[in-house]
Amino acid sequence: MAERLKATRKMKSIMKWYYIEAKYARYIGKKVAWITSGGPVEPLIAMNIIPVYPENHGAMIGASKMGGRMSEFAEGLGYSSDVCSYTKNDITSSITKESPIKGGLPEPDMLICSNNICGTVLKWYEIQARRFNVPLFIYDTPFVHTEFTDEARGYVNEQTKEYIKFLEKHTGKKFNYKKMQKVGKLSLEAMRLWKNVLETAEHKPSPMTAFDAFFHLALIVTLRGKKVVVKYYRELLKELEERNRNNIGAVDNEKYRLLWDNLPIWFRMRWLSEKFASHQAALVADTYTQAWCGVIDYIDENDFLGSMGEAYTRIHLNVGVDQMADAIKRFIKQYDVDGLVMHSNRSCKPYSFGQYDIQNLLQDEDIPVLMIEADMTDERKFSESQAEARIDAFMEVIKQRRK
Repeated sequence: MAERLKATRKMKSIMKWYYIEAKYARYIGKKVAWITSGGPVEPLIAMNIIPVYPENHGAMIGASKMGGRMSEFAEGLGYSSDVCSYTKNDITSSITKESPIKGGLPEPDMLICSNNICGTVLKWYEIQARRFNVPLFIYDTPFVHTEFTDEARGYVNEQTKEYIKFLEKHTGKKFNYKKMQKVGKLSLEAMRLWKNVLETAEHKPSPMTAFDAFFHLALIVTLRGKKVVVKYYRELLKELEERNRNNIGAVDNEKYRLLWDNLPIWFRMRWLSEKFASHQAALVADTYTQAWCGVIDYIDENDFLGSMGEAYTRIHLNVGVDQMADAIKRFIKQYDVDGLVMHSNRSCKPYSFGQYDIQNLLQDEDIPVLMIEADMTDERKFSESQAEARIDAFMEVIKQRRK
């Protein structure tokens, strides 16, 4: 395996100071907003509000192998075992303060929820709004079954206006449209850079894997719209391009290239990475991290607020199965992959329910598909021996096809 990317240390430092600032927000005159991962963060940045992501926190809990225990605690409170483990982790942490971050997440002054990723977030954020006795804004996005209509555009644009009124009411400040214009341009630039970062994996051998992308995704999720994100991704892109010039691959002697679908299995990242690498296979792309650059074409650089609603409505999880399959077909060709690995995620129903339909829609691609059943943070729902047997059999199919 190649040496870890040098940029990794810097990103850890940026995230550390981001959480410290959020922890001490009240002492520096700032407010904290908890927001869903698919929520419109740019207006918060423009209003000098610190965005905090319970889903990011859930991923950290999973990576720290705390997810099963914390999910079990929430189930003891009456939450079903089928409820999203991010939700259960967040509810548990807000009660027990158990967390990879000392004391858990900083308490919110407001909650911002967008239902473009799933319906669970609506109840999750309602529960937390009551727990912390803070205002909740729901940015409602219609599902894009086939096309984005003029009626849908008008509806989400009204949502944007209501969102701004909500922020003005609960900060006591007028919305800074001039700053919003700058934030919008920085956000779009960060998305373009992130897209360029992911596209370096088109090179053979790939300078990074999807497991690297899962890690370096954090900044584009949390702080897009800030200069630090643009600067960071420029440096990361430069490092990856240097690897490509020197033909340094993330996986030694890369021979097979794979595509990952769905969220990571956070508590088995290293094991999965090493397991695939043992077969000289690199997971060179994934559908999850692509979501934060897949809507670039819908954003008007000179009218970010006016185009934001459409962009946030068209994200990967808020479109029909046919469109999801089309995206996977594009990635198969773009990254020249030999096989598709699908994580059937017990927590994320919108991401997982359509996977068998997508498999059927991919028949023309004549590409092997592996299904791994697990959960993004709850290790109780993962069988390492079963996953290992399936990966070995899957890779054998790919190797036979190459002969």
